[in-house]
Amino acid sequence: MNIESASSPAGISVLLADSKQMENQLLASSLQNHGFQVFPCPSEVPPILELLESCAIDIAVISCIGAYSEVPDLAIFRTLHLMHPQVPKICLMDIQRRDLAVQAFRAGARGLFCLADSSFQLFCECIERVHRGEIFATNQQLNYLLDSVCQLPSMRVVGATGEALLTSREEQVVALVSDGLSNRDVANELGLSEHTVKKYLFHIFEKLGISSRVELVLYALHHGSPQLQTELTARA
Repeated sequence: MNIESASSPAGISVLLADSKQMENQLLASSLQNHGFQVFPCPSEVPPILELLESCAIDIAVISCIGAYSEVPDLAIFRTLHLMHPQVPKICLMDIQRRDLAVQAFRAGARGLFCLADSSFQLFCECIERVHRGEIFATNQQLNYLLDSVCQLPSMRVVGATGEALLTSREEQVVALVSDGLSNRDVANELGLSEHTVKKYLFHIFEKLGISSRVELVLYALHHGSPQLQTELTARA
């Protein structure tokens, strides 16, 4: 975190989106005093898109806290990442949270920053480093991301009333099969024999009333959890 900046903030144009108007103005003024070109706007999709389409923006710094709710919302990040994936994005957070850090990275953030826990000088460095193509996050936030990657995938398949239809191990098998792994690869991933994987698939097919891997993937897509459906759609 103490790496000396190799670039000057002069010339870096920053879109600063925060629905808390007073905080946004104070932060914008401070960044301008440090040499950044700042375009402040509310943390809402229409004004952000208008700025991105009308101005040459180098970095988008967006607060994930709404004006009328303390619940973090990363929907704006996801929308902007789909429409402007080339613009690096920094997520401003009010608190350090494992789930928020992981979701922000998945939504397209290249930097995470909590002003309450850090200095303004470090915030400037965060912007400069993300502008240079680096990832900016604390060691703790990176560990959150690594932990999420290292966890065995699972796929929660539910019935009409929301009850789980499969055991946790069966959900892991479904997730890996849906990701295109063969029985041998699934066995290696889970530390099982191929015979055991075949037995799991037999029981899964029997429980779900299907008879093939293709049907399994389609069933999981239409009956899985909302997060699962998003992930499967992205793979298609």
